[in-house]
Amino acid sequence: MAANKPKQNSSTIALNKRARHDYHLTDKFEAGVALHGWEVKSARAGKVQITESYVLLKDGEAWLLGTQITPLQTVSTHYVSDPTRTRKLLLHSKELARLLEATQQKGYTCVCTALYWKKHLIKAEIALAKGKQQHDKRDTEKERDWDRQKQRVLREHNK
Repeated sequence: MAANKPKQNSSTIALNKRARHDYHLTDKFEAGVALHGWEVKSARAGKVQITESYVLLKDGEAWLLGTQITPLQTVSTHYVSDPTRTRKLLLHSKELARLLEATQQKGYTCVCTALYWKKHLIKAEIALAKGKQQHDKRDTEKERDWDRQKQRVLREHNK
């Protein structure tokens, strides 16, 4: 008889759904994130928000701004922790050059779309993004609603 395998948790720590709503996402990159030990513990507990985060490219380096990692109670008693500090992103120089070139074009920016575990490391999925206009957002919403209606009709029809 086979032994019961432990239930595997989802590797996703935090998603930025707002970025998918506000921007057209083009190219995606995987970047390592330089974190302190208490930040990793908080990420394991799921105390991370990336809805307001974006990537700043400065002096040939990438920095993650606006990410909030709430410290655990056990950490905050003996360590001065800043939940919204700027965190360094670890990328290859070719990827940095490509991001820098693209963000200098009109209308492009770089946003963090997800934080996730890859083995024992925390990785950030960053994407080149171009802002959507209001009518584009409404079109996306209408399309999503229509897809939901189609699924309902198909379920009703198949019963």
